[in-house]
Amino acid sequence: MWAGMFNLEEDKRRLVQSLRREISDERVLRAMERVPREMFVPALSRHLAYEDIPLPIGEGQTISQPLIVALMTQALMLKGPERVLEIGTGSGYQTAVLAELAREVVSVERYASLANEARRRLGQCSYTNVQVLQALADRLGWPEGAPYDAILVTAGAPHIPLDLLRQLGAGGRLVIPVGSRYEQTLTRVIKSDHGLTVNNLGGCRFVPLVGPGAWPEHHYEGEEA
Repeated sequence: MWAGMFNLEEDKRRLVQSLRREISDERVLRAMERVPREMFVPALSRHLAYEDIPLPIGEGQTISQPLIVALMTQALMLKGPERVLEIGTGSGYQTAVLAELAREVVSVERYASLANEARRRLGQCSYTNVQVLQALADRLGWPEGAPYDAILVTAGAPHIPLDLLRQLGAGGRLVIPVGSRYEQTLTRVIKSDHGLTVNNLGGCRFVPLVGPGAWPEHHYEGEEA
């Protein structure tokens, strides 16, 4: 009913065409074509599924705008055999895009309600190479599954967390927004035997990353932002 009413396929074609202006990786563009974003947004927002805007998904969280999803995914430079850690499952949309491009995706989410809903949606879309886990309060990421070939963080951190660098394998890529609680720089870190290479990929705005080595649970007036 929704697809017929709002012509979502046409909306998707128009969105992917617009993404081509900034996204050069054809594998990423094809993944964006294959993932049904309307399955990962609240029912009342389905008519907006292929607008290039973020949308609220509950718990004070959002599904990122498609351009940001595509830019972050492209920055990981995935070829297919990788194991990827995603921090911040949210609705599961970014998770699904990663699952189209990598061998295995481990995704952690703070909010049980979002994790459960993401599992349901990913299952409905028949993704079998994804594991959605409840994030633990005393750690960042999922060190039990390390090392990872790539790590993607869908929340803003005050700095590049050492705990995540430790979970990254040699040659691995970490893509993370770094900055204040309100504005960040999208940052890529490539880990090698010779050290770290850090690239600035432009400005962005994400909800805060909460946990050890990131932001505290509560933000108080006057706290560093």
